[in-house]
Amino acid sequence: QVQVAESGGGLVQPGGSLRLSCAASGSIFGINPMAWYRQAPGNQRELVARITTTRSTNYADSVRGRFTISRDNAKNTVYLQMNSLKPEDTAVYYCYLEKDRGYWGQGTLVTVSS
Repeated sequence: QVQVAESGGGLVQPGGSLRLSCAASGSIFGINPMAWYRQAPGNQRELVARITTTRSTNYADSVRGRFTISRDNAKNTVYLQMNSLKPEDTAVYYCYLEKDRGYWGQGTLVTVSS
C-alpha cells in the first residue's frame, strides 16, 4: 500500500515564504517522478512543479522564479519552497507520486492573505 502525505501549509502574508513537504511511503521500489499540483476554489487542479528521478524540473509559468521543487531520494520526500507568495497562490496544494496508476496526497491548504 502506497501512501503520500503533505505537510507545511498555513497562513502567510503576501511576500512571505512557506515550505511544503511530501513523504511517500509503503510499497515503493525505486525512485519515481513526483509533482505538486494546486487547486483554488472554483478552479481546476493545475500542475505547479514536477521533478524527475534525475532531478530535472519544470514549473508552471505563474510560479517560475518564485517556487523551487527539490527531493531527497533516500527519504522518498519532495519539497516545495515557495517564496514571494501572492494572494493568487492561495489554494490546496497536492502532492502526486507518478507510480503505477498514480497516488495523490490529501492536500494541504496554503492561504496568502494580509
